[in-house]
Amino acid sequence: MSNPFAWLAEPLDSSQPAKKFFNLNKLGDARYGRLPFSIRVLLEAAVRNCDEFLVKKEDVENILNWSVMQSKNVEVPFNPARVILQDLTGVPAVVDFAAMRDAVKKLGGDPEKINPICPADLVIDHSIQVDFNRRSDSLQKNQELEFERNKERFEFLKWGSRAFHNMKIIPPGSGIVHQVNLEYLARVVFDQNGYYYPDSLVGTDSHTTMIDGLGVLGWGVGGIEAEAVMLGQPISMVLPNVFGYKLMGNPHPLVTSTDIVLTVTKHLRQVGVVGKFVEFFGPGVAQLSIADRATIANMCPEYGATAAFFPVDEVSIKYLIQTGRDEEKIKHIKNYLVAVGMFRDFNNSAQDPDFTQVVELDLHTVVPCCSGPKRPQDKVAVSEMKKDFETCLGAKQGFKGFNVAPDRHSDRVKFVHNGSDFELTHGSVVIAAITSCTNTSNPSVMLGAGLLAKKAVDAGLTVKPYIKTSLSPGSGVVTYYLRESGVMPYLAQLGFDVVGYGCMTCIGNSGPLPEPVAEAITQGDLIAVGVLSGNRNFEGRIHPNTRANYLASPPLVIAYAIAGTIRIDFEIEPLGVNAEGKEIFLKDLWPTRDEIQAVEHQYVIPGMFKEVYQKIETVNESWNALDAPSDTLYTWNPKSTYIKSPPFFENLTLELEPPKSIVDAYVLLNLGDSVTTDHISPAGNIARNSPAARYLTSRSLTPREFNSYGSRRGNDAVMVRGTFANIRLSNKFINKQAPQTIHFPSGETLDVFDAAERYKQAGHPLIVLTGKEYGSGSSRDWAAKGPFLLGIKAILAESYERIHRSNLVGMGVIPLQYLPGEDAESLGLTGRERYTIVIPEELAPRMKVQIKLDTGKTFQAIMRFDTDVELTYFRSGGILNYMIRKMAS
Repeated sequence: MSNPFAWLAEPLDSSQPAKKFFNLNKLGDARYGRLPFSIRVLLEAAVRNCDEFLVKKEDVENILNWSVMQSKNVEVPFNPARVILQDLTGVPAVVDFAAMRDAVKKLGGDPEKINPICPADLVIDHSIQVDFNRRSDSLQKNQELEFERNKERFEFLKWGSRAFHNMKIIPPGSGIVHQVNLEYLARVVFDQNGYYYPDSLVGTDSHTTMIDGLGVLGWGVGGIEAEAVMLGQPISMVLPNVFGYKLMGNPHPLVTSTDIVLTVTKHLRQVGVVGKFVEFFGPGVAQLSIADRATIANMCPEYGATAAFFPVDEVSIKYLIQTGRDEEKIKHIKNYLVAVGMFRDFNNSAQDPDFTQVVELDLHTVVPCCSGPKRPQDKVAVSEMKKDFETCLGAKQGFKGFNVAPDRHSDRVKFVHNGSDFELTHGSVVIAAITSCTNTSNPSVMLGAGLLAKKAVDAGLTVKPYIKTSLSPGSGVVTYYLRESGVMPYLAQLGFDVVGYGCMTCIGNSGPLPEPVAEAITQGDLIAVGVLSGNRNFEGRIHPNTRANYLASPPLVIAYAIAGTIRIDFEIEPLGVNAEGKEIFLKDLWPTRDEIQAVEHQYVIPGMFKEVYQKIETVNESWNALDAPSDTLYTWNPKSTYIKSPPFFENLTLELEPPKSIVDAYVLLNLGDSVTTDHISPAGNIARNSPAARYLTSRSLTPREFNSYGSRRGNDAVMVRGTFANIRLSNKFINKQAPQTIHFPSGETLDVFDAAERYKQAGHPLIVLTGKEYGSGSSRDWAAKGPFLLGIKAILAESYERIHRSNLVGMGVIPLQYLPGEDAESLGLTGRERYTIVIPEELAPRMKVQIKLDTGKTFQAIMRFDTDVELTYFRSGGILNYMIRKMAS
């Protein structure tokens, strides 16, 4: 159908009449100039894509009327300009596409219809592990092992790049998806099909929000939802509140961008911005580089918002020049954004739009800090770290407690490593990793770490040899400027050699600890510590042996590595003693902002970015040598333990069956608050005594060949067995942390998968009881697919993380929410009851449903299908079923 707003289209430049843009100023509506800049992006997409079918004039009016409609729970469509994926979520997406092609063909349709319409970029960055470190050949060895373990997955992805149009794959060894996006993939403004329009995206990784720092609106969605966007479906979203976050003042010279983001994270967690957009404004923004802004935007999921938007300004344009973008394109980017009213001057308060609420932060109040020991929002000032950790030791088990008896706080365990004697105690640092796009994208903190390393080496300080140190940059540009500036040899001397280009320690691919270290930790039941420059430190994520994990800036990672313990007060205790017996304090080594900026201006130059990125798709010879077919339909290998056709569509028919009530369901798990997607679907190592390990062993694999759960997301048989397999899972049915539950008909305590199988064989449906923030953490579609395959029909929670709730909807698992003021305790639920959830014929968004127990008790809960579109997906049995029927009919 024709676009009713076609009259808004006009040339941007009279010399190029064929290249047009939708001039929203021609609407002549004063409301446009008061909209938050992030909402202007939604409006432009709605205007440009208006067809009176998927996007209607009414939707445009609702967005334009944001100041009124934001409180009305109104649903609007959004067509992102592109989709970005990483390999852990990208492999299952391509597996789903391959299986959907099979299903469409089986139903009599054209399998070629299953093809990305929306451009998609997939960056392979989540597969490499820190198997080798502190060696000159660590990078080569880790990359060789990565290909050895993942050859099958990589061949499958290469097939996908050939079989599907409009999909670009960035090979392994190139960098981290969000940093590559920031430095290379981001268009800022699209120039396509004769039109200019804002770059925007959704990604299958929760930290997709990092690109918001460059003024590109983007956020993480479930892999299932991203697949629908790739097939041309708009995202259906509730028109969000937009909190204005006003930054004022200048940061203290010793404060890093990491300190700022950890401060913002704690602050916004306290404010409460879950499901909302945050838009930054105020004169303080102008003081922040794009790298600083991207660091703050990166941790948006940790403070719970959907997006963390910094509109494009002059600093953004300078960044595009610095990173070697095409000059002519940069000129059009600025001209377009000025013409459409989306270019920002943060020092001009007359440009400040309306916001739902304004929150302020004076950057001068930020102090050096870390976050931990178990959550990214638990900020601790560096000056308080020693005291805070020692308080946590004795506090009761929880986010800030380890329940260690007072008489054990000074326990020490001696061990021998490479022929030398050492000892560990509570608080000993055993992992120190400069990792993650959150920080490695930022030259100021990376060069700061390098300069601190140089000063430390010159002062005669070292890092104990048993500490697992590593440096995993987010792109080759980082290595380039660290090498050119002369700091790389000093980093290497302290053990921070480049071990790979990828997420690595940040997602739990930290590799094994030295055996004597692991044994000493286990023997003494010690609270050992990991310190990393990452964005997540949930229990059980970084490494099974590090029960305390702290997020810190790269310079602080080095400082704690040198100290060897978290139990140090840098203000009054020396970092170490050199060979001459002189005490060296952290303040003696810490580089000033002026020092760092002088080096950055000299060595971080456009030529580096051009040289690295012009060959990014061809530089990996191992990838180039991979052979892969290009057939329309994928030929599944029944012997594969990596890639397997999923069972989601086996019994799919064109006809819809009405949803049925869930009758006499057992509770598989009774969980508490902040159950993360790491608890539900771990990405890390596969424990040797787990159901997944038993399955792989039955397929003749040795433990060395198990690889990680994340690498096996293309195989449902492994992933369903890995669901709720986190060793730190706290299930109220049993009195310890373990991936186990009680099978109530028999009374046996079993692994979660084994219990679910027993229930399934007996024909019993299952539900899960849980608390607040269920599904927080990384965007993982398998955290919804796994429960679905276990036979879980519904989750009953106090609240949900946004992306995970949408993933549950996408799989047809019902997200139920207690009524305000109610929870399992107030309702007297033990989880040992059997539950009947009454699903009425007439469904409405966020409607209340009756839940009946076999005890005779009845209560109500909210069925968290928030929009009519989500109800449509539910009636179809999930979003993928809906798309298959649509493509096959």
